[in-house]
Amino acid sequence: MTDTPLSAAYSDLEQRFARAQHIDDALELLEWDHATMMPDGGAPARAQQMSTLRLIRHELMTDPALGELLQRAQSDIATLDDWQQANLAAMRRAWVHAAALPARLVEALSHCAAECEMIWRNAREANDFPALAPKLAELLQLTREAAAAKAEHLNTTPYNALLDAFDPGMTTDTIDRLFTELESFLPTFLPQVIERQRSQPKLVMPAGPFPVEAQRALASRLMTSLGFDFTHGRLDVSHHPFSSGVPGDVRVTTRYSEDEFLQGLMAVLHETGHALYTRGLPPDWQGQPVGEALGMTLHESQSLIIEMQACRSDAFIHYVTPQLAETFGKAGNGTGAWTTANIKRLFQQVKPGLIRVYADEVTYPLHVILRYRLERALIAGDLAIAELPGAWNEGMSRLLGISPPDDADGCMQDVHWPAGLFGYFPTYTLGALAASQFMAAAQAARPDMPDAIAKGDFTPLTDWLRTNVHRYGSKYGTNALLEKATGSPLSSDAYIQHLKRRYLPD
Repeated sequence: MTDTPLSAAYSDLEQRFARAQHIDDALELLEWDHATMMPDGGAPARAQQMSTLRLIRHELMTDPALGELLQRAQSDIATLDDWQQANLAAMRRAWVHAAALPARLVEALSHCAAECEMIWRNAREANDFPALAPKLAELLQLTREAAAAKAEHLNTTPYNALLDAFDPGMTTDTIDRLFTELESFLPTFLPQVIERQRSQPKLVMPAGPFPVEAQRALASRLMTSLGFDFTHGRLDVSHHPFSSGVPGDVRVTTRYSEDEFLQGLMAVLHETGHALYTRGLPPDWQGQPVGEALGMTLHESQSLIIEMQACRSDAFIHYVTPQLAETFGKAGNGTGAWTTANIKRLFQQVKPGLIRVYADEVTYPLHVILRYRLERALIAGDLAIAELPGAWNEGMSRLLGISPPDDADGCMQDVHWPAGLFGYFPTYTLGALAASQFMAAAQAARPDMPDAIAKGDFTPLTDWLRTNVHRYGSKYGTNALLEKATGSPLSSDAYIQHLKRRYLPD
């Protein structure tokens, strides 16, 4: 390696990272299969397959030659253009994360997470936390070990090391500041919104049943309106709504209930936002770290700008109400159920509830703050898995004024911890803040956007996002991209102003 010309070092790195990315892509699609269509009995075999792939990727990423190549490329970074320099920085970050962990820990984490997720599926359905607890405790211990190892290499705290895997550079200092601002606002704002809603005409709940096939057909039409390309993607069903895949092959899942239609529909719209971001990543940099999504805060901002900012707006409600009436309207639904005014009350209803994925945008941050605090305590060793149900119920009562009747709708409702995704939850609310900033900037640039959405035309919004967000991949950090697109770093201001305009208009 010492005789390798410097001009070849960066090229060699690109080839090595492309091979690692191909494995990541295969894992993305295998995990989607694992979560959606594969039989439960095959879970152990799939767990072994995914563990083996992760081990192979880890071996590629920890090859001693990588460190030398990174050093040689860095020593003459002036020969690289700005995209290559950003790619080199992303390569180094990925290498540090990989090199911090021994191969046996990577394999153990992968295998344990796959097993734990399968146990969670059955335990949640049976409301049996004791069945989940031992494997979840094992996974937590492995995660703590990995967090400590990464913290040492990144010169940070264990929880910050976990955060960095989901949002590069994000720290608890920033999150604590933003979440404190939200906590100082929401407890006063929430009862004001509820009181205002009480003074309005009573919501007429559309009556079911709502056939699953009708829900799926409507969701598919709306996905197409948003710009989802079904020649490069799918819509399926899973235990937990999610989006996965690669730019040329994106997968969206939801879950339906024939008792109501809104939750399944909104999950589809949310995950479509993720899918549009994946599809819009820079094609010239596919297979390279700089061509990947910029962490989960940005990913969540793209799902929430679709679901919350656009698809709960007055303009979208004007567009979708006739389609809802045509799809579901029938005798017995109640007088006034399918009017625009009533659908607006349905789409913009604020009411504390048990389930995060179904929460309105006023109460949603409180769900995230609870999870953030609990997982920090779990990683720090201040909270044991056995204590999780009680701590969850206490936090729900304190933050939202309600307490779960069981663990299935309590601490077992999310797949994240059983899947080993500690450090992910804060990005949901950070993404909501970023989504508000992006939407404010997009509407300022395209004043015609509400009128277009009211006609089912989302191109003013999606074009702005492709131009100002998607095409940059990971070239910039979160704050740098926000400043470039909106003029300011991540802040709670735009989110708070958005909530005031939508829920307490003058």
